[in-house]
Amino acid sequence: MSFSASWLELREPHDRRARNAAVLDAVVKAFADRSSVAITDLACGTGSTLRALSPRLKARQNWRLADNDLSLLARTPESRPPGLMVSTTPVDLERDLEAALDGPADLVTTSALLDLVSDAWLNRLAVEVAARRLPVYAALSYDGRVDMTPSDPGDGAIVAAVNQHQRTDKGFGPALGPDAAKLAPQRFERVGYAVVQGASDWVFGPNDREIQLETLTGWATAAREMGTVPLPEVVSWLTRRRDLVAAGRSTIRVGHIDLFARPTGSR
Repeated sequence: MSFSASWLELREPHDRRARNAAVLDAVVKAFADRSSVAITDLACGTGSTLRALSPRLKARQNWRLADNDLSLLARTPESRPPGLMVSTTPVDLERDLEAALDGPADLVTTSALLDLVSDAWLNRLAVEVAARRLPVYAALSYDGRVDMTPSDPGDGAIVAAVNQHQRTDKGFGPALGPDAAKLAPQRFERVGYAVVQGASDWVFGPNDREIQLETLTGWATAAREMGTVPLPEVVSWLTRRRDLVAAGRSTIRVGHIDLFARPTGSR
């Protein structure tokens, strides 16, 4: 599954604001005494994880950005701050995860990925990074929590349909969807990792109209595709919620978690 560059650009400032500070601090602390660090970023998109993390790391950095979307890889940063080397790798992570992890690496990163993968793929990731004793920073996994203010009678049915849609195949087999937030820490702990985790919720305020409208439209589309809510009810719900956004009365919180998983006793 791939996302449009315009959607990734729209969400990036909200992603950055949502990232859990304690988890990010744990990543930075783990590499505080290193003079250099090699990072493999899975499903990199246009490089949002690089932009969020690289200014925090004091070491020289060599980033390898991996994604299956050539259009997104072409939009990764061309300007390189001193001490920052970046290369791109086109790769199908469902088929060639192991190849993506091969080569020099000290840290694996990813954002907004684990809720899209299957339990089998998540287990595979945990086993493969453990075999290489690689720490993992995985940010912004959707956990199924949605709170919209003011509330609407249709919210519950729409969110339930969205969470059902999140569990459909996104290219890695039946997706974990909201269950990833709970299962990912367990999968890493099972292979001997210590896990630091914390909430990284999107919070869209009344002035965040564009991303609210895009999110609501996406949810309505997902509900329509699932067919569990009658189409007229979906349309009425979307109309009411759009009206609240236009009036500057809408606030939306979308639950996510971040985690940093590290082999016990590693550097």
